[in-house]
Amino acid sequence: MLTRGKLAKKVGCNIETIRYYEKIGLLPIPNRGVNGYRQYDEEHLKRLRFILRAKELGFSGDAIKNLMKITNNIDDFTKAEVKNLTEAHISDISRRIDDLRKLKKTLISFSNHCDGSNESAEHCPIINSIYNSSETQVKPRCK
Repeated sequence: MLTRGKLAKKVGCNIETIRYYEKIGLLPIPNRGVNGYRQYDEEHLKRLRFILRAKELGFSGDAIKNLMKITNNIDDFTKAEVKNLTEAHISDISRRIDDLRKLKKTLISFSNHCDGSNESAEHCPIINSIYNSSETQVKPRCK
């Protein structure tokens, strides 16, 4: 059995991260020992590592919840469902990469119009370009 602090140290995350994952239901709240401390077991450790790895791979909180739902009921889901979830994530990554390329192209264009001198930024072409851009190259996504 591990305390929250020992669990955090073992996986290399913050204690607050563990609290957050418990709060949103990704990590089950453990039982308390006679000393009043939460006692995390190997299953908590395994799940937390899974969650953190999925975050590293860029999965959203909702996607991780779906992955956890699958792992909790592994026999109720197919490989095809897991693959579909992964491919949807790949498509989202591809869209974000396209957006970043457009953003980079725009910023390069802004930067190329600036001489980078030590003069006042009052008439900086980069600032002016940001102010005067009537249409953004990359559309913000609301979630």
